Amino acid sequence: MKTRTTSAKGKPLRHGSGKKASSDIPAVQPMSALGDDDRKKLFLHMLQAREFDMAMLRLYRQGRAFGGVYSQIGNEATAVGSAYAMRMSDALFPMHRDIGGHFVRGQSLEALMLNHTARVGSMMRGTDGTGHYADASKKIYGNVSHLGAMIPVAAGYVLSSKMRGEDTVAMTYIGDGGSQVGDFHEAMNFAAVQKLPLVLIVENNQYAYSTPNSEEFACTRLSDRAIGYGCFGETIDGTDVELVYETCRRAVERARAGEGPSIIEAVTMRMRGHAEHDDARYVPKGLVDEWEKRDPIALYQESLLQRGVMTEQEIADLRKQLSEEMNKAIDDAMALPYPPAEEGKKHVFVD
Repeated sequence: MKTRTTSAKGKPLRHGSGKKASSDIPAVQPMSALGDDDRKKLFLHMLQAREFDMAMLRLYRQGRAFGGVYSQIGNEATAVGSAYAMRMSDALFPMHRDIGGHFVRGQSLEALMLNHTARVGSMMRGTDGTGHYADASKKIYGNVSHLGAMIPVAAGYVLSSKMRGEDTVAMTYIGDGGSQVGDFHEAMNFAAVQKLPLVLIVENNQYAYSTPNSEEFACTRLSDRAIGYGCFGETIDGTDVELVYETCRRAVERARAGEGPSIIEAVTMRMRGHAEHDDARYVPKGLVDEWEKRDPIALYQESLLQRGVMTEQEIADLRKQLSEEMNKAIDDAMALPYPPAEEGKKHVFVD
């Protein structure tokens, strides 16, 4: 069992201080397990996530989005790269900043927009306006508000599938703040003892609401905890989508081979407040400025252009297409009524 820390260039990652990101911005390094078609898909899903995010920010300000709007800006590479490492037969337990993973799994833009605008026909029947939904057909099991509680749920899922002799891996997520709760420790200890095929992505985005890393934990890396559980742990640059993919691919392979769970700490930055009601005035401006230079989409776009995987015109056309699709999804959702009030009474109490 071991832990390690890597960036795209194999350099140590600086994080946890809540003061400043590293000024050494590594370029995205190509991973041999990916072909150019894969790279185009990764970029597509990252752009879908960003476009969805920007649309929800606008709708929130217009009073047309319901529930909290939790921005994933800066987290696209982690969400997309990790989910892309799984088979469609595996199970994904995403958090609120992992919409990119929903797109990887084939979730439709229309379904997500209906959920977030609480319209009739949504999977949540208008009773919730976020990603708190389950779509068993795509093996997406969305988070509950008590985020740490999803780790034991994911562990239980693969325990049951293991008992049935199924070849299934589960991937779930937690933030730096959520990794301090008891559910995290209990679930990872149990998963390690049972050698469950579970991959936990710790999205270290520097702040648990307004609490910086330096006031959350004393260890150098959150992946260091893996040693105590007896499982594999690794800390990586969460802005490099190909590095995230490759790291998670290896973790999924270990899980499938019966080697137990992994803790993958992806170091990123939450580029907006905890949710859109929070102006994040507690974050030093210099920290945000430094992380803006590491925008995962900008980094990957530059990489694809330099390597000739895509042209500037192809990228411009793709962005235009996604913008048009988003506007149509919004218009279609706004044209639908809200569900009847009686929906709110269903599945609350047993008759």
